[in-house]
Amino acid sequence: MIGIRREDKNEWERRVPLTPDHVTGLVENHGLSIVVQPFRRRAFADSDYRKAGAELNEDLSGCDLILGVKETPIDQISPRKVYVCFSHTTKGQGYNMPTIRRLLDLGCTLIDYEHVVDERGRRLIFFGRHAGYAGMIDSLWALGRRFAAEGLPTPFERVRLAHDYSSLDEATRHISWIGEDLRRAGLPPEIQPVVCGFTGSGNVTHGALEIIQRLPTIDLVAEELDEVMRDENLPRNVVFTVKFKRDQRYVHRSGGGGDPDDLDTHPDRYESGLPRWLHHLTALVNGAFWRPPQPRLLTREDLRCLWGRPGRPRLRVIADISCDIDGAIETTIKATTPGDPVYVFDLDRDEALDGVEGNGPVMMTVDNLPCQLPKESSQHFGDTLVRFVPALARCDWARPLAELNLPEAIERAVVIHRGELTPGFAYVQEYLESS
Repeated sequence: MIGIRREDKNEWERRVPLTPDHVTGLVENHGLSIVVQPFRRRAFADSDYRKAGAELNEDLSGCDLILGVKETPIDQISPRKVYVCFSHTTKGQGYNMPTIRRLLDLGCTLIDYEHVVDERGRRLIFFGRHAGYAGMIDSLWALGRRFAAEGLPTPFERVRLAHDYSSLDEATRHISWIGEDLRRAGLPPEIQPVVCGFTGSGNVTHGALEIIQRLPTIDLVAEELDEVMRDENLPRNVVFTVKFKRDQRYVHRSGGGGDPDDLDTHPDRYESGLPRWLHHLTALVNGAFWRPPQPRLLTREDLRCLWGRPGRPRLRVIADISCDIDGAIETTIKATTPGDPVYVFDLDRDEALDGVEGNGPVMMTVDNLPCQLPKESSQHFGDTLVRFVPALARCDWARPLAELNLPEAIERAVVIHRGELTPGFAYVQEYLESS
């Protein structure tokens, strides 16, 4: 029996791992029994799940397999259950080490969607594109607010937060309309050129680019930035975009070239290449996958150097869509919420300040961005997950890991089995001991 838990991370979380349409197919075509915890705030009504053939029940104790989106609170973890979710543990996130301990102590199994990948490492179950959609919308909103606080009116002021649109379609139509206004009226000369840099090559970054391309844009490569900054005849009515490739994000400390395999094997030989370009950027949108011990993309010292230059820095906003706390972007020191999505990392005080004013960049660090587009993101996510559910439901979880007979992509994502870290995630023990 499969349980679908309610999402209780915060008041904004309305997503589901499977929609009523997915449940209908699993019940009718595979004969699965599904129990759904009632939840009035969910993007899909309880009654729709009942019509789909699910049982509504507060109690999931009869379910061996429990699906969620975000991690299960510690006090709701039950012995010997199988939990499938984004656990936010495998990069050693200190705030979730107590969750790992609890799962180990209670003999549970944990499967993390983030690690369901194919043989080339590409993620197969994801919200990424919708994180990019919402993250870019919120980033444009933040940019408009920061410029306004400096007394610089721009069309970006009219961008709303992602959850203030009724749908993704409404958001994209509105931003396209703002783009037409930008094309006609242009931008204040004090902020030209507006350059938005992007890291990453996956679904997150593709989603973010789809949104910003609703505005009039001109694509650049990083090597063109120096020349562009010297050009006094640039168009006033466009946003310039630049995508930083992996070999531009990470450069060999010796000054020579590097390669991805060497970076993965010897990360200590590399450092971030982004500071070289940072002074040209108006906004930085980080959608790249990062894991320790890779070098940080931006450190506090990098930003202090930027702010130490003469005049006001061009950089206004850092949108860390990947949102690894104290990770690739060192000034990502906390996760924000859709209702209060930004803070300024004040470089004088070395701390976060509410709002968009202060001596440092505006940080957009919402860690559950797709919840702002709950129906569209849940439908897409369930479409990627549903094909694996019958195998998860049929599995005899009492067997050893090697005998589970799971699809290889799912087996790669088993972090804990029967109260023990699996070989691929044994390194998490170091984080447990040091937390």
